[in-house]
Amino acid sequence: MRVAVDAMGGDFAPRVEVEGALMAAREYGVEVILVGDRERIRAELARHHVGGLPVTIHHASEVVEMQESPAVALRRKRDSSIRVAFDLVREGRADAVVSAGNSGAALAVGVRVLKILQGVERPAIATTLPNLQGFSILVDAGANVDCKPLHLIHFAIMGSVDPRVGLLSNGSEETKGNELTRVAHSLLKSVPINYVGYVEGRDIYRGDVDVVVCDGFVGNIALKLSEGLAEAITTMLRTEIGRSLRAKLGYLLIKGAFDKLRKKVDYSEYGGAPLLGINGVGMISHGSSPPKAIKNAIRSARELAELGLNVHLEEHLKSIQHLEVPGLKDSARAWEQARERRLE
Repeated sequence: MRVAVDAMGGDFAPRVEVEGALMAAREYGVEVILVGDRERIRAELARHHVGGLPVTIHHASEVVEMQESPAVALRRKRDSSIRVAFDLVREGRADAVVSAGNSGAALAVGVRVLKILQGVERPAIATTLPNLQGFSILVDAGANVDCKPLHLIHFAIMGSVDPRVGLLSNGSEETKGNELTRVAHSLLKSVPINYVGYVEGRDIYRGDVDVVVCDGFVGNIALKLSEGLAEAITTMLRTEIGRSLRAKLGYLLIKGAFDKLRKKVDYSEYGGAPLLGINGVGMISHGSSPPKAIKNAIRSARELAELGLNVHLEEHLKSIQHLEVPGLKDSARAWEQARERRLE
């Protein structure tokens, strides 16, 4: 399995990407293709002991900056590192892509180059969140800030390779939710997946559901809030531990448990979030990812490619492709009409 890494994406590129690629090659034996400015990548590689590791360079002359729009990546920068990385997958020269760069550009380029799976209108970002029973998958974590009810149905279907699916809302009662969630909730009841109904934000970490479905606007806020809370709690604990000798002694007694908790909430342990719905494997990592996160994103990308994620998704989508969901057409029409009225 060969993983193409956008070596110029992210806040600390290409240093972090090069170091993470070498770690993945050394620890997991993954063949990595670093895509980007050849001279800058070579300079970073020279700082490490490569020692015959399966890491190569594929030159790309352009970079999509974090603040640039996805349209720039599609129309003006066709030799960007993210575009070339996806081109390598399309050409069969790589099996997956990892990028810590502009996530909107990665999504747009992934769709343009690899296309989307049959039966999917919009791809989604699926991210892993720890809970009391293991972990849950949050879909969508930021790819689509404006969604229709049908898009949430597709997110639920793509995520339902895992068993229990819940729809994120502001309450578990039938009367809760906004227009989008109420329509999607009524439709999901008729879809042949294990849909358990509404879940609240606090339920994400209880582990009562395996997949939490929402639009990308809400999902991205939930994700960033979770990450910020984990960092804040860790910082506050360190501050309190340092206040007294008694606290320091107590910390020594619970250090093992504390380290396990810190590892569980550390996003770099998961590395990145896969793009569900594109006809290939693409992993999106944080722009501020450390080398450890890049290493684990490469590992995850290889695992998803080996498992044939898209084969499973396509089979699942085909099984419900001709399903008649009661009220789907009427609700879609009503949704569009309501949206037009709001815009007026």
